[in-house]
Amino acid sequence: MRHFGEDPASGKRMPRPGEQAGFCSTADGYRGAWHAQPPHSAHGFKYSGGLGTYCSSHAPMAVYAPAVDTTFFCWGGMAPAQSARPRNWDFCPGQQLHMVSCLDHRTGRVPRPTLLFDKYCADTHDNPVIALDEAGHIWIFSPSHGPWTTPSFIHRSVEPYAIDRFETVAEGLFAYPQPWVLPGLGFAFLHARYQDGRMLHIQRSRDGRAWSAPQPLMGIQQGHYHISGVHGTTIGLACNMHPDQGGLDARTNLYYLTSRDGGQTWQTITGTVLDVPLREVRNPALVRDMQETGTLVYLMDLAFDADGHPAILYLTARSPVPGPQDGPRRWMVTRWDGSAWHDSQVTTSQSNYDCGCLLIDGADWRIIGPSADGPQPYGPGGEMVLWRSEDAGRTWRCARQMTSGSEANHTYARRVIGGHPGFAALWADGDTTTFSQSFLYFSDRDGRVFRLPPCMTGDSARPEEV
Repeated sequence: MRHFGEDPASGKRMPRPGEQAGFCSTADGYRGAWHAQPPHSAHGFKYSGGLGTYCSSHAPMAVYAPAVDTTFFCWGGMAPAQSARPRNWDFCPGQQLHMVSCLDHRTGRVPRPTLLFDKYCADTHDNPVIALDEAGHIWIFSPSHGPWTTPSFIHRSVEPYAIDRFETVAEGLFAYPQPWVLPGLGFAFLHARYQDGRMLHIQRSRDGRAWSAPQPLMGIQQGHYHISGVHGTTIGLACNMHPDQGGLDARTNLYYLTSRDGGQTWQTITGTVLDVPLREVRNPALVRDMQETGTLVYLMDLAFDADGHPAILYLTARSPVPGPQDGPRRWMVTRWDGSAWHDSQVTTSQSNYDCGCLLIDGADWRIIGPSADGPQPYGPGGEMVLWRSEDAGRTWRCARQMTSGSEANHTYARRVIGGHPGFAALWADGDTTTFSQSFLYFSDRDGRVFRLPPCMTGDSARPEEV
């Protein structure tokens, strides 16, 4: 394994976060990271573009704090000097900057963002996620895309509700992080570890400093991608599985398991106790068997209704190869009504890596995502659309096309946890065909779009309505 920040050309060791001269420095604006994943086909990369809020298995990326009427958020950023393609895909100092900022809803302004540290890699699988503890401290979890990249870190703000100073709490190796704060119980940290494939684990902590040993939850064949959420002290976890034949390009099936005691024990949605880790393809947590029909499953979001019933937003496809063949890609919601799972189709789109988020308020359900065709056909993302259901997810209609005439595809809309009506989703844009600049955006609940300032001359600025 390469040491942290070791330049493969010179062998020079680069500094860890607390040692970096730029640790907790102030950036001059909001810019996202660009990334591409080979192979490259007739219709572009497998996925690419402005992936500063990638991927759906990284959550949360934004959280609302009602005590200070502020939305805090994080993303993978890029230095302004990087105007050309990185010299290689594995190592590029400054290409993966972990950024933190906030929107003060009382003033409608954002500060200069905090550059937490330089991850010294060019991989947006290392994008950070955020959590807010009950005392108001901001926690940033910075993952690693397997053992071949730089280490993972956990940082905590020195002061509650403040983004200017952070301390390094822990260093390790975890992927696809999903930290949740449970009232009175502390942290439940869902993540993957690259052992026996992408095996799902949970760690628990009262204070974020002393952690339980990783408890394996699922490890079927070549592993899983997962999404999760919490409702009070209940945890919901949905995942697909990567079969031995085809691996992640054959990702399929839909599973759901839940815990009502902070992650110590796990059950099916109907309460059947599960003996974790789950190892069999067909087990009691299986919600939909997609493998039989050759259907691929790309997860987007998981949310709960007022009764604590889960709803899962995902996309289905017939092939992992980008392009018009094997279409369409279907946006699906599978929801639990207290006695059974029900499916509804929302819309279709062009790319397997189109990703939106699900907002639930009573019977009023909304989806914000890039489901309309964008300027780079068949690349991830497109134009942003607000979809709405007024019957708790049974039927859907297009309520508003949020962007149009864009120069680059908008992609990976991420839900704000406990979101303020004025800041419901966060995402980035970028050209999916070639290395480009990437802007950061957010929208309110009704679909009005704002661009965060890419270059700032003052200490704060008001986002620009698009």
